[in-house]
Amino acid sequence: MITQESLLTLEKPGRYTGGEVNIIKKEITPATIRFAFCFPDVYEIGMSHLGLQILYFFMNRREDTYCERVFMPWPDMVEFLRRENEPLFALETGDALGKFDFLGFTLQYEMSYTNVLAMLDLAGIPLRTSERGEDTPLVCAGGPCATNPEPMADFIDFFYIGDGEASLDKILDRYAEHKKAGGTRLEFLRKITDIAGVYVPAFYDVEYNPDGTILMFLKKPLEAAPAVVRRAFLPTLEFFPETLIVPLVEATHARAVIELARGCKRGCRFCQAGFIYRPLRERGVEELIAQAEKILTNTGYEEISLLSLSACDYRHFGELVDGLLEICKKKRVNISLPSTRLDALDVVQKIKTVRSSSLTVAPEAGSQRLRDAIFKNLTEEEILSGCFRAYKSGFDKLKLYFMSGLPGETTEDSFAVAELSEKIVEKYYELSYEERKRPVSVSVSTSCFVPKPFTPFQWAAQVTPEDFAATQREVKASVRKKQISYRYHDSKTAQIEGVMARGDRRLGAAIEAAYRNGAIFDGWTEHFKYDVWLAAFEAAGVTAEFYANRERGADELLPWDFIDIGVSKELLRREWERSNV
Repeated sequence: MITQESLLTLEKPGRYTGGEVNIIKKEITPATIRFAFCFPDVYEIGMSHLGLQILYFFMNRREDTYCERVFMPWPDMVEFLRRENEPLFALETGDALGKFDFLGFTLQYEMSYTNVLAMLDLAGIPLRTSERGEDTPLVCAGGPCATNPEPMADFIDFFYIGDGEASLDKILDRYAEHKKAGGTRLEFLRKITDIAGVYVPAFYDVEYNPDGTILMFLKKPLEAAPAVVRRAFLPTLEFFPETLIVPLVEATHARAVIELARGCKRGCRFCQAGFIYRPLRERGVEELIAQAEKILTNTGYEEISLLSLSACDYRHFGELVDGLLEICKKKRVNISLPSTRLDALDVVQKIKTVRSSSLTVAPEAGSQRLRDAIFKNLTEEEILSGCFRAYKSGFDKLKLYFMSGLPGETTEDSFAVAELSEKIVEKYYELSYEERKRPVSVSVSTSCFVPKPFTPFQWAAQVTPEDFAATQREVKASVRKKQISYRYHDSKTAQIEGVMARGDRRLGAAIEAAYRNGAIFDGWTEHFKYDVWLAAFEAAGVTAEFYANRERGADELLPWDFIDIGVSKELLRREWERSNV
């Protein structure tokens, strides 16, 4: 039995108690639709995710629906639940997940897939859809990784692809009718296949060529499922909660957040979010200022973050910052930006008057040739002049983000990361002695590029872990200035991420085998078990190289080709070919 005393034996008991400020409590009746929003990572990360907060309040605005939260327990809690034979539970009521109508997982990162299985297992829910009976909740999943749902097809009853606010009400309305009239799980799944964004994997079959590529993706006979699944799309951003849940345990990002826009106008060829959230939709500036004031009042946070794929691209960014500054100065609240466009520094400097902080810039590639290939519209001159202006404005700590392993990358491109970083340091010393108040610090980070579905690079071969590691050593050896610190992403983790990102439903056996052999929290370096994954691929009769490290042909049928995300395959192919010019 779980008691307060038993929770005190855990590393962070506040992860499991619930009772936070601004949570919603409802009376539960037999007619209540119970939805468990399942975040397959630890509490601190899940509570930093704005999408969770938006959909929590969006669903709870309905009188007939009660949405509660569930997070992946940390290993000490996993061990405790198994030892005590206690099921995984929701935070609001403490009820076991088996009592819910829906278990809805958000798939934000491919390396969370085994955590999904762990949460189902801890809840006593059969892992595979085919093994679930009428008394088990419906398991659904959405989020950016759902744009290629196939690797998780064996475990998810239905996927939801697209904007959550667009079709969730329709699904819940259909379920309310279904629950009142009675019927089977299968009957309900058939009732929702005409709703935008809904994909039921069990209603489809896949046939393969002898070389392992896909021959055909087809509906099963007698199933009224669409041949093409169109994303759920929200034309305008209208709903936003007036408050946010304030976590008991300090979240990874402990601050209020407002969403400026969804989508991006930039079109960088590597960026999946920039394509799957097209077209750009912005909230009104007056609306955002009002939202910020309400959220700061209702949460007591001392910092507010402006969330968007490119916040500085927001059409009324200057006007918005001016309005927020009035509120923030009055409330003694800081404003933060996830990253900064160098040509928006004049406006960013206003934010700095509230809080002096480091500046984050993402050149993405060291050489101009490679930046042009990925359609990152940023020249070296603009980068250097922008950094100089940042120094001039008083910023002395810069964070630079690059990617290694981009399509067409050469050794010269790798060395260019160090060269550009050193040029940026040198710009600091063009300031007068009086202006250099503190030593400059430049943090350089390179992530391993993983090609994603619905981008022009979805056909590209991913670099192997060995080649990633060699490039990382080259860059590290090239950095000579003491003002530069260098860190990089684990190349073996990137390999597994690449497999999951562009895999098909044959990976289900490997995912389950990896989980059964101890793979959980794969996105956490200290828990990642590369050897377990390699053994799982071998047991399932698949190879990592087939999914991650080969270039796809123009005519190859891709596992996600049956999904209409709003961007044509022809457009993506043209952009892929242009990147190779």
